[in-house]
Amino acid sequence: MIRQAMTFYGDVQGVGFRYTAYHIANSLGLTGYVHNEWDGSVTAQVQGEREEIDLFLAQIGRGRYINIERIEQKNIPLDEDERTFRIE
Repeated sequence: MIRQAMTFYGDVQGVGFRYTAYHIANSLGLTGYVHNEWDGSVTAQVQGEREEIDLFLAQIGRGRYINIERIEQKNIPLDEDERTFRIE
């Protein structure tokens, strides 16, 4: 089990990115959140097994209008009490 902080850059606001992330994360059993930032990027914290997080990243860019130019990722401490994935 791991938790990653991610920042997505590109065409990621106003294109259904957060809702796409929410549905993918829930389908894979991941927890965490996704949040729009003031600079046009989107941040997320995603927690689960490495394989499911890799699937999340593979699927998130397939949205119709989503165009991810770059993703910054880093491992962060687990949140043992978290049980859901939410949109903030």
